[in-house]
Amino acid sequence: MRLHLQVGAATDIGQVRDHNEDGYLVDHDVGLIAVADGMGGHRGGEVASATALEALRVAFVAGAPIDEAVDVANDAVHEQSIADPNLRGMGTTLTAGSFDDEGHLVLGHVGDSRAYLARDGELERVTTDHSLVEELIQAGELTPDEAERDPRRSMITRALGLEPSVVVDIIELDLRDGDRLLLCSDGLTTMVGEDDIASLLAEEPDAATAADRLVDAANAAGGVDNITVVVIDVVGDAASPESESESESESESESESESDERAAERPDGVAHEPADDAEPRTRRWFGLRR
Repeated sequence: MRLHLQVGAATDIGQVRDHNEDGYLVDHDVGLIAVADGMGGHRGGEVASATALEALRVAFVAGAPIDEAVDVANDAVHEQSIADPNLRGMGTTLTAGSFDDEGHLVLGHVGDSRAYLARDGELERVTTDHSLVEELIQAGELTPDEAERDPRRSMITRALGLEPSVVVDIIELDLRDGDRLLLCSDGLTTMVGEDDIASLLAEEPDAATAADRLVDAANAAGGVDNITVVVIDVVGDAASPESESESESESESESESESDERAAERPDGVAHEPADDAEPRTRRWFGLRR
């Protein structure tokens, strides 16, 4: 059975920050989806995430496997941070997945953005956070509950762009009809517990609506960080609609068919901050088919 993807995504500035340093990418032509969470003074974070996503896409389209494409993204962010003193020290997380129509997923992961797999009513985190609190959990010095309240939870131990090279976690999964995958920045997971994420994913069948509701839940809990969510449904031939996918961005806005939504998008497929008169939320449904 050929498998296809139905993808819904949302990104939001949150309730505290004054600009969005997150970004995401959905490229239906090559089956590539990614989430990045930038960091750095001034506007370095959004430059880092945008640079990483674009470099990842270009390298992957050119034929590089995920691990090599993430290395290229690291090079691009690092080189730009050195070239521009205003961007010195910028970096970004990156969690990226490539899919084929046989249902094989390869994830490349750096940082504390996450990927989850929802299957048969269970939600499993398939990535490991590269963070101080995760290391303390693994060492038995913190419990997961304690880590959720620990003031050091935002301290990451690995990111793109901080060094000339980076270690990339590679995770491979064989997906099947009915699976649901979630990629998200920590703006979701620091605000909404995994049990609540699992419940929402289980009760909401539409990928786009699920993404939007997860963002709403993070904002309702305080929205202390930017929030980005990509929900991917795996469906067989009979269930997959004919629809065109797009990549999203948060710096340039365009009109959507619904008058109350504004989407930000660039032809290069990289997410940025919307124009000043645009709403901070970006939400759109994608059907990804190969």
